[in-house]
Amino acid sequence: MTRSRLVRQLLRWLVPRGRRRRIELALVVVFSPVLCLGLAAALTPLPPELRADDLAATDPSTVFLDRHGVVLCEVRARDGTRARPVRLADIDPRVVRAVLAAEDKRFSLHPGVDPIAITRAVGQALFSRRIVSGGSTLTQQLARNLVPRPRTVVGKLREMALALRIEASLSKPRILEAYLNRVAFGPALRGVEAASRFYFDKSTRDLSLAEAAALASLPRGPTLYDPRRGTELLKRRRDRVLERMRAARLAESDDVDRALGEPLVLAPRGSGLGIPHLRQALLAGGKGIGTDGLAGKAAIVTTTLDRGLQREIEILAVQTIERLAARNVTAASVVVLDNETGEILAYVGSPDIENAARLGHNDGVLARRQPGSTLKPFVYGLGMEIGGFTAATILPDVDTHFPTPDGDYHPNNYDGRFHGPVRVREALASSFNVPAVIAASRVGPERLLARLRDLGFASLDRSARDYGLALALGDGEVRLLELAAAYATLARGGLSVAPRAVREARVASGELLPIAAPPPRRVLDRRASYVLTHILADRHARLATFGENSVLELPFPVAAKTGTSKGFRDNVTVGFTPSVTVAVWVGNFDGSPMSGVSGVTGAGPLFHDAMLAASCLYPERDFERPEGLVDVDICPLSGARPGPDCPHRKSELVPRGTSLATCDMHERVRVDRRNGLRAGPACADAAVDIRVFERYPPELTAWADNAGRPVAPRAASPFCPDDRQSETPARLRIAFPPDGARFVRDGALAAEEAIRVRVDVPSEARVVRLLVDGRGFVLKPPFERTVPLVPGDHTLVVEADGVSSAPVTYSVR
Repeated sequence: MTRSRLVRQLLRWLVPRGRRRRIELALVVVFSPVLCLGLAAALTPLPPELRADDLAATDPSTVFLDRHGVVLCEVRARDGTRARPVRLADIDPRVVRAVLAAEDKRFSLHPGVDPIAITRAVGQALFSRRIVSGGSTLTQQLARNLVPRPRTVVGKLREMALALRIEASLSKPRILEAYLNRVAFGPALRGVEAASRFYFDKSTRDLSLAEAAALASLPRGPTLYDPRRGTELLKRRRDRVLERMRAARLAESDDVDRALGEPLVLAPRGSGLGIPHLRQALLAGGKGIGTDGLAGKAAIVTTTLDRGLQREIEILAVQTIERLAARNVTAASVVVLDNETGEILAYVGSPDIENAARLGHNDGVLARRQPGSTLKPFVYGLGMEIGGFTAATILPDVDTHFPTPDGDYHPNNYDGRFHGPVRVREALASSFNVPAVIAASRVGPERLLARLRDLGFASLDRSARDYGLALALGDGEVRLLELAAAYATLARGGLSVAPRAVREARVASGELLPIAAPPPRRVLDRRASYVLTHILADRHARLATFGENSVLELPFPVAAKTGTSKGFRDNVTVGFTPSVTVAVWVGNFDGSPMSGVSGVTGAGPLFHDAMLAASCLYPERDFERPEGLVDVDICPLSGARPGPDCPHRKSELVPRGTSLATCDMHERVRVDRRNGLRAGPACADAAVDIRVFERYPPELTAWADNAGRPVAPRAASPFCPDDRQSETPARLRIAFPPDGARFVRDGALAAEEAIRVRVDVPSEARVVRLLVDGRGFVLKPPFERTVPLVPGDHTLVVEADGVSSAPVTYSVR
């Protein structure tokens, strides 16, 4: 006999027929809604959020930490909330018990709907004619959070059906975990972990019992009990939760007493750093900073930044803008790299991202700007590898014109002067332009561009013909981060290093995301890298340009280089110690020129202070000299081994085995002391002095004469001529420019550009006239004149003693 038939027979035997009908009707009335609710639950689909294997892994906010685990900033989730998913196992049990005491003490017993709670709530509402308590279970609250419903009877029934469906599909621990991660624990605070971090600045693992009870009080009224609006209401609610825990034996009585006496103390809300530009770069995909593919995946990102250093450099950048405001400087950017790992220790894209007037939303670390002279070390480095250069190699810093497909290229130095024969050490340390262009012409623009791209300058995406020789002077746009990485390669002895901004990235479930790190490559020769470093750290070699006690001098070994772009639009300083590289840019994001700002006055002081701050993180050490380099004595004028007539000697660093010629730029000459002219053999010894003079090759003769260098007299003394000396008279002609020359003006320096016309004249001539488009100018030795570059076609003629030279024509565009 079935159970239902047995029940019916008992009812017939025990209950009179009339009463039996009423009981059956009552049972139908009572159980029909239950059956309907169960059927509705069976037909209700499980929300997709609960179908995932890991309930804590959906749509978190992204928290950025510094390298030491200190919170830098938090980017809210897509729904605008702070969300810090956490596994149930990682939540302190006291927090779980407090939530159950506050919201659903029979959670472990009911199937998703609590009939006792519903009956109590209905009875209280009927008796008091108002809602006294809710009857929703914890599971119902989760259902309401996942699928919002209208506050109607039908809506309530749908909520109950979904709660039953959730209970039938998930275990109690998984339901509890989902609740603790998804329910609001405060305004724009989703989940208990987010609330714990926000209000108490600690994980739920570390909360006290009183703090756990306070958090458990919040879901009942996230806005009502928000402690930021006042703590009194929340404290009263917390105390009631604690008493419930005592009554339900969810906490020891002594522990509850102590918790009741504990004040409700909230953690101070720090302003944080925000790292707005780096944060944007990471969220945009992190391309170029070693984090490609992390965007939208990571919940916790441990960056490589050092919070203390980041804050200090942000302040320094603001102070720099204030200091240079009168010189039309509105922006500054700084990036600091650890040389060993490529980790970015500090990243300031601009001092104020909110300043729309200064275009502060731009990121100067990743923006393309002209680097000025900061590319010169790589020009000379390539020359050392393939061009036979050493630090002692002589390059002529004289008025030089380079033919190009677009016309004549005529570089000038920053100080407007030429310095004659200069060694590579002097040329690089003092940042002379002409020698750098000569070096670039010898290695070739194609090879130079290939080397720069190999160093990581991906921004140089035009052809070598487009850049031309001006690339040596920074006539190409690069990123500050690329520049820092290239200099870090120098610091590493020529081994490349890829900048990276993230140490570790985890998804909400705690799993690590892979971060690719390209292996280092040999990009520069190790010995050449060290020689370049030695030059850039040589304070004596840069005295000609920077003077004593410049901003590039620090109390520890530092190699540094400045750069200023055409028209004073960009000013860059970059340098390194063995441990850290600092790159600084100052200028304006709208491209407007600064007012007379150089490396010494612009980026240099910020570099100096930033390097001081960054170097505090590392022990002081010197650059490591590789094997294969030796110190040799050279003549400072010629860069060759000193000859018997060289008055000075200097030690220089060259590769072992380098063959240096003997100096031929000094000579002993017999001089008639009566007139300072050359003494012939007939001069008596009493009238003759033996003097040492400088001797220059033809391309430097005009410079030496103009600079007043101590060169030997050309003419013989009339008191004792040298009959053996026969001088071939010079022909009257225009030596420069050549006939048919074309010149192209630089728009930024058009008002300052000129060519130096040189004239060859017979030795007896003392005064000549230069005709420029018919206008005459008197020339005296060394027979040169600067002529402004004026657009158009022009003609030059020189006259002496009634004789005219052949005309020379040139054009200016």
